Amino acid sequence: MSDPLLFHPCPGAVYGFPDASLVARVDSPYQRIEVWDTRELGRLFTLDGRPMTSTGDEFIYHECMVHPAALAHPSPKAALVLGGGDGGAARQLLAHPGIEKIVVAELDAQVVRATREHLPQVQGGAFDDPRVELVIGDAAHYVAAAADTQSANFDLIVFDLTPPDSPAASLYTTAFYGQLKRIMSRDAAVSLHLGSPYFHAQRMAGLLADLRGAFAVVRTMSAFVPLYGSLWMMAMASDTLDPAALSADAVATRLASRGIAALKHYGAATHAGLFEVSPSVRDKLSQFLKPPG
Repeated sequence: MSDPLLFHPCPGAVYGFPDASLVARVDSPYQRIEVWDTRELGRLFTLDGRPMTSTGDEFIYHECMVHPAALAHPSPKAALVLGGGDGGAARQLLAHPGIEKIVVAELDAQVVRATREHLPQVQGGAFDDPRVELVIGDAAHYVAAAADTQSANFDLIVFDLTPPDSPAASLYTTAFYGQLKRIMSRDAAVSLHLGSPYFHAQRMAGLLADLRGAFAVVRTMSAFVPLYGSLWMMAMASDTLDPAALSADAVATRLASRGIAALKHYGAATHAGLFEVSPSVRDKLSQFLKPPG
């Protein structure tokens, strides 16, 4: 049986899959999880009606969220994924052979269960790797506890969360960035998604302003993600690392030295383009960015 699967990225805009088939629905204590089959993007899942991941294009988002930051770091050993219950970010991090520990702090055990059962290729066995520790619970509580006990020192932190206009809103704040800094190594980097400049420009400008207030280096990245229906922007923030400064040759050398060759979207040839921003997108964001000073 087919049902319309429609997404509303902002008031007045709609897109979706009119002939999608519902595979499973779970009402967890935190959210409604739905798994759908589509002709265009294969199997996908949603949280409270928001598109999260599809088997047909997840590699675009996960590769961009992980590899530019991981390659900017000379030798990442420990990573923290906030959210990430589908395992896609952990799978990409495991491609870096120097990684010794990945903590995935996922709120909802039902997300892990549903995606493991219905979208197993997204995590690709990542949660079975001994280097990966899956922590079920509030990611903010995990970070606070780690900061208080000084029990963690992460080189990479990936925000693989629901958007900032969701229950995860408190994690997209300067206060939380300050907590993160207490568990980050000196040359650490944070990557997070910002949204669509066509649907979320004001929200994105606020996120960028907060990031620039907390970190010395903030770079935006963008890629078209079919599941999200738009150009999608991400950011990498650090006090020491600048991924945009890596040349194509440097990216190629680091990919080769780490034995990473099977990527579907990101690579040496596409690296620089991730950091390019068109004049129209820059204009949309600049409407909401406060002038310096």
